[in-house]
Amino acid sequence: VQLQASGGGLVQAGDSLRLSCATSGRIFSSHIMAWFRQAPGKEREFVGLIRWGTQSTTYGDSVKGRFTISRDGANAMMLQMNNLKSEDTAVYYCARGQTFSTYSRDYNFWGQGTQLTVSS
Repeated sequence: VQLQASGGGLVQAGDSLRLSCATSGRIFSSHIMAWFRQAPGKEREFVGLIRWGTQSTTYGDSVKGRFTISRDGANAMMLQMNNLKSEDTAVYYCARGQTFSTYSRDYNFWGQGTQLTVSS
């Protein structure tokens, strides 16, 4: 299974941007699809996840109310980011797992990451 994150770029604070995560294999209803991010010199941070079967979502505190995860067809996921802040600057990764978790160690398939830079 391969995951590919795309859509990053350079934006200004307050802007919106949408990231995509496409997978080469089928995403089953039992899967958990997640977004993480990693800023330079920092630990990888949980952004949010979607339970593929129910489409219910969970978000990290730092993005709650600003970011939205959704399905995009059968094998892709979106991350809509609104009201972006400079502290959102990071490489964003999508991942697939089998259990509900906010820990990166619990996800076994990862995309290569896409860079988001938010200028203030």
